[in-house]
Amino acid sequence: MEHPSLLKQVMLQFQDSFKPLHEDLSAALLTPDKHLWVGSDETTTLERLTFDDDTYTFTNHQHIDLGQFIELPAGKDEEIDIEGLAYADYYLWVVGSHSWKRKKPKEDKKEQKNVERLATVASEKNRYLLARIPLVNGELFKSCPHPENPNEQLTAANLKFTERGNLLMDALDSDPHLHPFILAEIPSKDNGFDIEGILISREKVFIGMRGPVLRGWAIILELELELEANNPTTLQLKEIGDVGKLYKKHFVKLNGLGIRDLCVDGQDLLILAGPTMDLDGPVKLFRLPNGFNELGKSLSWEPTPILDLPYGEGNHHAEGITLFDPISQQPSILVVYDSPSPITHLEGATVLADIFLLG
Repeated sequence: MEHPSLLKQVMLQFQDSFKPLHEDLSAALLTPDKHLWVGSDETTTLERLTFDDDTYTFTNHQHIDLGQFIELPAGKDEEIDIEGLAYADYYLWVVGSHSWKRKKPKEDKKEQKNVERLATVASEKNRYLLARIPLVNGELFKSCPHPENPNEQLTAANLKFTERGNLLMDALDSDPHLHPFILAEIPSKDNGFDIEGILISREKVFIGMRGPVLRGWAIILELELELEANNPTTLQLKEIGDVGKLYKKHFVKLNGLGIRDLCVDGQDLLILAGPTMDLDGPVKLFRLPNGFNELGKSLSWEPTPILDLPYGEGNHHAEGITLFDPISQQPSILVVYDSPSPITHLEGATVLADIFLLG
């Protein structure tokens, strides 16, 4: 049955070489030049598609290796698990999940082997990526002049990697809400520490957490970053709020759901929310009016659910959202899915994304 708020669907045409990774989309961002940037949770690359007005299709797929711009601690050997994309001031921002993962049982394995797999958890260094990369005229650069101020140099940089993962994980070492989950090495889909979604507002970085969810409250982390002294490719945390604090926490009431992505609509904050565990649904889109000011209260009781999004049985999990207004010319949002429904698969590596009207 057609969703009442579904405006239309749009084709995402990937190169055949991207199949079957087009089924593992985890983040999406439409930039002002009508490029759609897509992240997968299985690679160390970004995918760039370009909107074709004549066919109403995202096409001309470009496969971009992030290792060209950021020195990844594990190189191409481990996935980044990209879970959030944002754009501000000629920078594309990318964030990995920062999570532990648990092995899945497999049908071709013996029972005892699958029991052992369920007891196996691991952390991968590339997942702790939080980076910004210059983005000018649809192209990423390791370094380039600022388009509006040639005397200023834009440079790719990442939050410094450390033994625990990065400086954010170091800062959370004594956090009363989050550190117990980090110390216990709880995997993401077990309500463990798991980043999904990023927003940039002026000098501030907001990071959405799929988990942990605490007594029904989801968490958004607020950071301020600056370049390390004499090192234009490395970011560090600035003090924010109370003296000595390197982050702020904001708690949002999402009816027990975790955050899957974040998006700004004017002054409002849009939150894509779904289960922290390995469940199909429910999946909802919330609006937090006057969002950034509301977050200043630390406990945000009144985000309004504005959409119940579709989900399947073992598939079609909404993972990424981005405003679609510049193309649709009306308030709307594009949604991409992990494990999309078979009926949204087209020939080759083409998949359909949904466009929903916003209330």
